[in-house]
Amino acid sequence: MVGQGNGRVEGRVALVTGGAMGLGKADCEALAREGAKVIVTDREVEQAHQVADSIGGDAMALDVTDEQQWKDVMHAVEERHGGLDILVNNAGNVIFENIEDCPLDHFKLHLDIHVVGTFLGCKYALPLMKNRHEKVGGNGSSIVNMASTAALMGYPMIPAYTAAKGGISAMTRSIAVHCQDEGYGIRCNALAPGGIETPMVRDISGRAGEELMDIPEGPLATDALGAPRDIAACVLFLASDEARFINGVTLPVDNGLDARPHH
Repeated sequence: MVGQGNGRVEGRVALVTGGAMGLGKADCEALAREGAKVIVTDREVEQAHQVADSIGGDAMALDVTDEQQWKDVMHAVEERHGGLDILVNNAGNVIFENIEDCPLDHFKLHLDIHVVGTFLGCKYALPLMKNRHEKVGGNGSSIVNMASTAALMGYPMIPAYTAAKGGISAMTRSIAVHCQDEGYGIRCNALAPGGIETPMVRDISGRAGEELMDIPEGPLATDALGAPRDIAACVLFLASDEARFINGVTLPVDNGLDARPHH
C-alpha cells in the first residue's frame, strides 16, 4: 500500500485508464493514498495488476479503443462497487512525424486512442456517475481528461497528437456543460501537461532503456521536465470536493511553458 494521506477522496471509487505506468500509475497511487478504491485499467494487464496490488486496488484489462471492452469494464465496476465517482481518461500514445510524413493510419490511431477512448470512457461512465453525491455525499463526481500543452502550441512533429489532444479539450467542455445542464452532479475537466519524465517521454527523446531521471523537489528551472507526481497532484485536486467550482476547463500543468512568449 502507498502511504496514507488526508482522505481527500475517502470512500470514492476511481477508474484510471493507462494506469500501469507513467502518469497513470502516479494518478492511481495519489488517489489511493487519499482514500479512493482505484480500478487500474491498461492493455498491459500484468503491470496493471502489479500497480493494483501495491495500492490495494483492482485491475482490469482495457483497450480504450474497444467499445465492448468499455461496456464490460463498466458492468464489472457496477457489480463490484455499485458505481463510479472518479474517471481519469489518461491512456495515450505519441508518434513523432510531421504532416508530410504522417500516414493516415497513424493519424487515425492517435484519434482512436485519445479522442475515441476518452469519448467511450465518458459515455459509458456517465450512468455509473450520475447523482452519486446522493449516495456517497460530497460535491459530486469528477471526470478528468488528459489533454496536453501540445494542443495549445505549434509543435511541427506531432500533428496527429496535437489534433487528438485538441479534440479532448473541446469535448471536455461539451461534456461538462451537458452534465451540468442535466443536473447529474458530474464535473468534467482536462489537464494539459507539459513535458513530464515518463517512459513515453524518455523513449521519444532518445533515452530508451535508460533509467528515468529523478525530478527533484523545489522550484524547477525554465526548461525542466516535471514529475508524474506533479500531474497526479492536479488529478487529485480536480477529483476532490475542493474543486467543486471548477468545470469545463483545460488547465495547463507545464511550469509556465504556455505562458511564456514564444519567439
